[in-house]
Amino acid sequence: MGNRGDLHAPDGTVCRPWKLKRWISCTLHSPAGHRVAFDTAGNYTPLFFADETTALAAGHRPCASCRRPAYDAFREGWQAAFGDKPPAVEIDGTLHQARIDARGHKRTFVASLGELPDGVFVAGERSPGVAFLVQAGGLYSWSHAGYGKPIYDVPRNRPARVLTPAPIVAILKARPIETLIL
Repeated sequence: MGNRGDLHAPDGTVCRPWKLKRWISCTLHSPAGHRVAFDTAGNYTPLFFADETTALAAGHRPCASCRRPAYDAFREGWQAAFGDKPPAVEIDGTLHQARIDARGHKRTFVASLGELPDGVFVAGERSPGVAFLVQAGGLYSWSHAGYGKPIYDVPRNRPARVLTPAPIVAILKARPIETLIL
C-alpha cells in the first residue's frame, strides 16, 4: 500500500496527487497482525500497488516503520548506487525531484533498453498509456489485471521512455530487485 499523505478535500473527495514528499509503500497489516485502517481522513489516503516493482516505478520507497527490513535494503541499495546513506528526509527530497517536474508532471527520461536493470518500467512506444516491466530479458505489459506475456524480440539498443525515477533505476542497477523485495 502506498502513502502520499492525506489527499482529501474537506468534502471527502480526492483533490491532489500528493501532499508530502514522503511517498512510501507500507504493509497492509500492523506488526501485531491487525489489518491497517484505510482512508483515515486527515491522516493519509491509501494507494494500492500490485507489487513492489509497481510501487518503486511510481516513486515510492519502503516505509522505515512498518517495512524496516525492506527500507534497510533500499538504503543499502542507495549507498551502493550513490556512496552514502542519507536520512529518509533527504532520500524523499531527492526522489521527489526525480519523479515530479516544476509543473507537477511525472518526470521521465530516455535510456537504451540494454542499460536498464530488471524491475524498471518503461512506456509503450506504440501504445500510449501502456507500461512494460523490464524483467529477465523481456518486456511484460502491465495492466490492473496483471502482467502480459513477455516480448523478447525488442532490440536492446532501442531507446525507451523510463517511468521509474532515475535514483531508483540507479539502485536497481547496483542491487538486483530480488534484494529489495523482502
